[in-house]
Amino acid sequence: MELRQLEAFAAVMSTGSVTGAARLLARSQPAVSRLVQELEAEIGYALFTRHGPRVTPTEQGFLLYEDVDRALGSLQQIHLRAAEIARGNAQPLLLAATSALALGLLPRALRQMEAQAGTMPIQLRSASAEQVVHAVLSGAAQLGASSLPLEHRGLEVHWIGQMPCVAVLPQNDPLAALEVVPLEALAQRRIITMSNPFRLRHRLDATLARAGHSPARRDALIETNSSVNAQALARAGLGVAVLEPLTACGAPLEGLAVRPLDTDIPFVFGVVTPQAKPITAPVRALIDALLAAASELPHFVQHDVSAHAALLRTLYGGGDAAADEESIS
Repeated sequence: MELRQLEAFAAVMSTGSVTGAARLLARSQPAVSRLVQELEAEIGYALFTRHGPRVTPTEQGFLLYEDVDRALGSLQQIHLRAAEIARGNAQPLLLAATSALALGLLPRALRQMEAQAGTMPIQLRSASAEQVVHAVLSGAAQLGASSLPLEHRGLEVHWIGQMPCVAVLPQNDPLAALEVVPLEALAQRRIITMSNPFRLRHRLDATLARAGHSPARRDALIETNSSVNAQALARAGLGVAVLEPLTACGAPLEGLAVRPLDTDIPFVFGVVTPQAKPITAPVRALIDALLAAASELPHFVQHDVSAHAALLRTLYGGGDAAADEESIS
């Protein structure tokens, strides 16, 4: 494979046509077509189905694009870093975080850190929890902030925090008049929630089911991969969002009310770095600033990193809950 082939493939994927890719790359249309065809011959399968000047990615094309896009992005970072070294600039702080933590915690921490140490170049990428972990393990990020679990080999967990989920609903909703929203009141309401079944959603489903809102009622759910999306859906009157509290704190939307629930649904998150790499002074300062910023938020509880396994057993089952609670405390 050649870099030009990968760039041509990515450009066609982005623009949806060979003509558009040619304009984007400042190359001729035949040259782009030839590069894509050479790549297809190299890997042994078609990346696109052709419809005249337009193309449709094959399933294999979509799968390959994820890695190609990541590789080209890494190459672009190398180019930028090389230019920064030539200019004598400091290395940027490379961060990855789930959208909730990128919105509700990192801006506060970065402001606090820069107030003490001065400004510095920063690259912050918002991604899914799994992608945050991958970015840290692969070295694409020096620090990651994500929900639990974070027990992957190669990660160093620096601290773990916990906050209760909240109900987010339109200000004119009758439940917004309450200081605390009873979970039972949501039994007959349409719920807006996260789609990832292996993290916070697992606890949401279990808790709502105990309150009579069965996850089997698929018509009573709106699922999304973004808590910002969930807030927008709630503001449109499409349901009540049950969310972690950081998004509503970091990116509040006009017309919405945020209310605590009468039942604790814990959102548990942590800060990680690559285990095998030394921690730089800016990264260490940010780890401390993140903890300080989180500690200022309502109902924040810090857990020792040694409690990670016990927390997972308590949150997901599979152990003696009473013993786990004792070990967590």
